[in-house]
Amino acid sequence: MLGRLWRTVGPIAIGRKVFTPSRPDRVDDAVVARIQKIRTVVGLAAVLWVTFSYKIARSAGDVASDRLNQSWINVLVLSMTFPVVVGVLIAVARPPARRELLRRTAKPVGSVVAIIAGVAVFPASVLSGLVDGRLATNVPMTVVTVVATLLTLVWVLPFVIYGIGMSLVHVFRTADIHETVPPLLAMVLVWEMALVDLFTGAYETLPAITRIVVMLGAPLSVTTVALWEQRRLRVNYGLTLRGALMR
Repeated sequence: MLGRLWRTVGPIAIGRKVFTPSRPDRVDDAVVARIQKIRTVVGLAAVLWVTFSYKIARSAGDVASDRLNQSWINVLVLSMTFPVVVGVLIAVARPPARRELLRRTAKPVGSVVAIIAGVAVFPASVLSGLVDGRLATNVPMTVVTVVATLLTLVWVLPFVIYGIGMSLVHVFRTADIHETVPPLLAMVLVWEMALVDLFTGAYETLPAITRIVVMLGAPLSVTTVALWEQRRLRVNYGLTLRGALMR
């Protein structure tokens, strides 16, 4: 019974419902999904090779922490990019398409709110004093602290980690808006992150050529896959961004 309950209301089960596209008439291309997974694995392997080869990180724990931090930064940038890009698309769409696209943004917006709310639990626990066993009024809250800590570690933390990964894979489930939106947003995101890396001096300890390859590898590979995905959607299914906007 507990197993069935966990599979129903556990963090992964809820995360799958919150972060996975679910529009009934959405085109779900298995080939595109496979290519995206291959690109993700190859990209991660390349980053790990560079990290250990040039001793950017001291240990596997540092690598895991760095990857999680980088993924969270990607989610933050994507959460800011998402309303801008989608807002522009809705603004330039014809009125009938505008109403439909706006209606479809509800679930993607919900996924953005869910991941930010999940992450906000951690600083809220610290600021409220719950982590130290006391509320802001200094009233001991031992039992509440234990329950809240267990809930945070067992449910909130897995939900957040899973949500960060799924938010990036499904680009905040924007396929629910239209199939052509995720690859478009993915291209914008990776070039934004490349600029962030450039201006923050990321990988500055690497040789110049290697640094250029590492910094441009992700945006170029993602852009290639995204353009290929757009072409496949157009050729195989007749789906185009212009069609979604009724232009």
